[in-house]
Amino acid sequence: MVGKLPKLWATFFEVTDKDWAQPAFQGVRRVYNGLNSMPLVKLVKEGEYDTIVTAHFLSTEVVGDLRASGQLPDTRLVTIVTDYDVHKIWFSKGVDLYLVASDYTKRRLAAIGVPQDRIAVTGIPLDEKFTVVRDRATLCRKMGLKEGAFTVLLSTSSFGFGPIEELADLLRDQQLIIITGNNKALLARLMAKGNPLHKAYGFVDNMEELMAVADVMLTKPGGLSITEALANGLPLIFFSAIPGQEAGNVKVLAQHGVGLSDKSLSEIGAEIRAFASTPAKLAAARAASSALARPHSVEDIIKHL
Repeated sequence: MVGKLPKLWATFFEVTDKDWAQPAFQGVRRVYNGLNSMPLVKLVKEGEYDTIVTAHFLSTEVVGDLRASGQLPDTRLVTIVTDYDVHKIWFSKGVDLYLVASDYTKRRLAAIGVPQDRIAVTGIPLDEKFTVVRDRATLCRKMGLKEGAFTVLLSTSSFGFGPIEELADLLRDQQLIIITGNNKALLARLMAKGNPLHKAYGFVDNMEELMAVADVMLTKPGGLSITEALANGLPLIFFSAIPGQEAGNVKVLAQHGVGLSDKSLSEIGAEIRAFASTPAKLAAARAASSALARPHSVEDIIKHL
């Protein structure tokens, strides 16, 4: 639905976030979850866990219902919200503590009925490899990049959504690292162009190194990608935001002066060149990203657990 019918998804997302839709929507969800989540229910009941940590709204609701109905009286439920904005679908009875990305997320959860003493701002869980200081010159040599050149990291989703080829053509004169995810056809087309300034990769497991050599990141606004980029102080330019959760992430970050969105391709190109030619603009954007980062989120989450 997201890929083929984004407007329908946007309508569904918006309607299901309305107060008047909650009784019917929650009823349907409970039936659906009941039919599809029996293995999870079995695992939870048999495990006799002291604490369960969920990071998705479906598992939150399944375990939350068990808690609320008294079936897990000795188990604590902690839910980590993995976006900066939050949809009402995350609200569930039976949650003892919500761990969230930002002060905005906390206010939003409180507004939909979660007691403030059950919400803590920790940041989204971040693999600690993204907090390691790395030598850029060494990484550039390792990756065959020109040292000292302004570098753009262009990253799409694992499905390869977005105008990647168009952006690559637009930035043909820039040193560009392109991540195509699992879209093998897109990767093949980019590599066939043979631009010596561009390095194209499929699915990667060294994103922390790629971020360390980049000056700016062009990306879809998923919660985890944003969190990793902020930890590296990367200025962000967003494209192809999924209506709903990703659009919500963009909105929240904009309130902190982080990220550019709703730009045409030509405007994105102009912004990239402005960053490349104006050190003060680049430094200010880096400072804004670093100010919103929570590089010690995992440590804070563990303290709460």
